[in-house]
Amino acid sequence: MKIYTKTGDKGMTALFGGTRVPKHHIRIESYGTIDELNSHIGLIRDQKIDPKVQEILIHIQDKLFTVGAILATDPAKAVLKSGKERLNIPRIEEEDITLLEAEIDKMNDSLPPMTHFVLPGGHTTVSYCHITRCVCRRAERLVTQLHQEEPVDEHVLIYLNRLSDYLFVLARKLSKNLQANEIKWVPKKL
Repeated sequence: MKIYTKTGDKGMTALFGGTRVPKHHIRIESYGTIDELNSHIGLIRDQKIDPKVQEILIHIQDKLFTVGAILATDPAKAVLKSGKERLNIPRIEEEDITLLEAEIDKMNDSLPPMTHFVLPGGHTTVSYCHITRCVCRRAERLVTQLHQEEPVDEHVLIYLNRLSDYLFVLARKLSKNLQANEIKWVPKKL
């Protein structure tokens, strides 16, 4: 596979299915941010963390490639006139969302109840997790914007929402595991 094609030299790129759009198109911004999110998850996975968490993160990275493929596909060209799918793209399924929820619940059961927001930080690995959560929220905002223009599979929207929750709880769990100081945000009274 050739790395450079020169087809994007004038600021246009192709979606799966061949449709050409500007590189700043909301669809490109959406799946580009998913790619950025995936890279940040790889950074968390590369830290000295529980191997079971690393396995879940690999699973999430795989699902994010699925999300990227869905978002990179022109919906008008994804289905033939006969109704059959033209491109063989996997889907985000209900069980993908359920897995995140189960992992959130499992981690939450081992954590003290939340009484306040917490300030990101305390340990480099925890900070990576909070940064990743913020990138996930940005990806979610972009995909919901795209959804207003062209419908996006509801499972993708739900998955991104749940993933940001997962990353928040993972940051708290990593704080506990790494014995990092979790600083509560307590607003100052005027």
